[in-house]
Amino acid sequence: MSDGYVDLDANYVKEADEPSTIPENIGALELLQMAYRGQIELSPQQARCAIESLPYENPKLSAAAIGHFDGKTFAEALDRAIERSQSPPVLNGPVEELPASELKKPFARLTYRRF
Repeated sequence: MSDGYVDLDANYVKEADEPSTIPENIGALELLQMAYRGQIELSPQQARCAIESLPYENPKLSAAAIGHFDGKTFAEALDRAIERSQSPPVLNGPVEELPASELKKPFARLTYRRF
């Protein structure tokens, strides 16, 4: 060591290359919570795998609400939807005829835009 170089391997203590033991039946969310609480040490690969599996194990839940429009409740709207689904569909129902004066007018010119 006379040439001024420091032997880094002399002071380096290598940890065991064994993977950290993860409890068997534990989800990714619980595993990550244990990791940030310091209860377990994860390798970068284990942490990445747990982070990537979170959306599959714990999907985000969302709900749709129906407001009280015109005093109608959800139950009434559901009953109307059930009645509509049980009736035959109206494909070629009655069509209101337009007066001749309306039909003689030129068509409104449609403008198409490109975005």
